[in-house]
Amino acid sequence: MAQSGVLPVPGDVRAARSRTALRNTLISLLEQKPFEQVTIREIASKAKIGYATFFRHYPSKEALLNDLAAGQISGLTEVVLPLLHSADLKLTSRAMFEYVWAHKTLWTALLTGGAAGTVKTEFIRQMRQLAADEKPVDSWPPSDLRVAFSVAATLEILSWWLEQKEPASIEQMAETLDRLVLQPSLADVPRVGLLEKRPQAVKSAR
Repeated sequence: MAQSGVLPVPGDVRAARSRTALRNTLISLLEQKPFEQVTIREIASKAKIGYATFFRHYPSKEALLNDLAAGQISGLTEVVLPLLHSADLKLTSRAMFEYVWAHKTLWTALLTGGAAGTVKTEFIRQMRQLAADEKPVDSWPPSDLRVAFSVAATLEILSWWLEQKEPASIEQMAETLDRLVLQPSLADVPRVGLLEKRPQAVKSAR
């Protein structure tokens, strides 16, 4: 079932190819200008898709951005989630920075090109969904507040890192995230049950 904001389209190869072209075109445009300056006509034209056809796949350019962000965050979650049960939370930090660096151009565009709000909202949504599937933990602060704070702080650190002319090493950033975010937020939270959890439980927009 399609996530809200992504219109159901017959599942043929052509439709899938069109959605991929639209996502790739948006990535390219975000590397050139802020999201607010991108228009649907521009996206459709560069993707070689008719203007009216765009709306068969997405009701708005915001829905397309949501789809793009959800896919990237799901990819990041797939890498990070299996490491959350590790006693060394720095392994989780390192894996996250390695993933983002491997997709540096896209993440830079997402976090510094006017789409950061969408990325933050989608990241929080996916992580809250994962937290909701866990057994309730009687702790303070509540888990949903931990998630919101951790995601906001993590994205702020990522954004700062990607904006630097001479970025710090992945190891340095892993240490920073671990000390500033993961240890204060997660060190005292039981992570039993995460071993059975899989990223597929998080519904992406694709």
